Amino acid sequence: MRIESKKLIIETKNGNIEALLDKPNEINNELSDYIAVCCHPHSLHGGTLTNKVVYTLSRTFAGRAIPSIRFNFRGVGNSEGEYDDGLGEQDDLRNVVNWMQERYPNKQLILGGFSFGAFVSIMASNQLNPQILISIAPPIGRFDFTAMKTPRCPWTVIQGDEDELVNCSDVEEWVTQQPSDLSFVKLVGASHFFHGKLVELKSKIESIIS
Repeated sequence: MRIESKKLIIETKNGNIEALLDKPNEINNELSDYIAVCCHPHSLHGGTLTNKVVYTLSRTFAGRAIPSIRFNFRGVGNSEGEYDDGLGEQDDLRNVVNWMQERYPNKQLILGGFSFGAFVSIMASNQLNPQILISIAPPIGRFDFTAMKTPRCPWTVIQGDEDELVNCSDVEEWVTQQPSDLSFVKLVGASHFFHGKLVELKSKIESIIS
């Protein structure tokens, strides 16, 4: 399936948001009942919509006939504004979700996020009501999750066991404390940025949405 990537500027009351829509050239199977929105890692540490994990996440969705958008949080690339410690970034996510839902009405939402993007999408999840939530290397111990409202949808956490930035054992313990419909997937030998493990990561994502 050929995938088209279209550059976008989404206008919001908080400023423009730079985005890239990964769109299958044909939407012709049952998975086209979905749309996906993908969030990048930390804005102050090189995180952008072109991050290879976010690229893999979004293109995997598009390869399964799911229109998927990845975007730059405020202050990154051509997105206006300044870093806001995850709060304003939740507004950015809501604005992008609204944009997608206006253009693809009556579709169910998949939220995906990597590292800081996982934090943002988890914290905003209950306001956005996704059908599926995928959190890759959520930054447990680096951001405050205490205000989190437990997501109400099927939720999968994917974590590398050799992550040098997020302790895998801390993530596993945190997962056991969550009462929701949560699945934990450990990728053996995977670092934080999944060097050499992107094909395996793609396979795990495909199994979640199959």
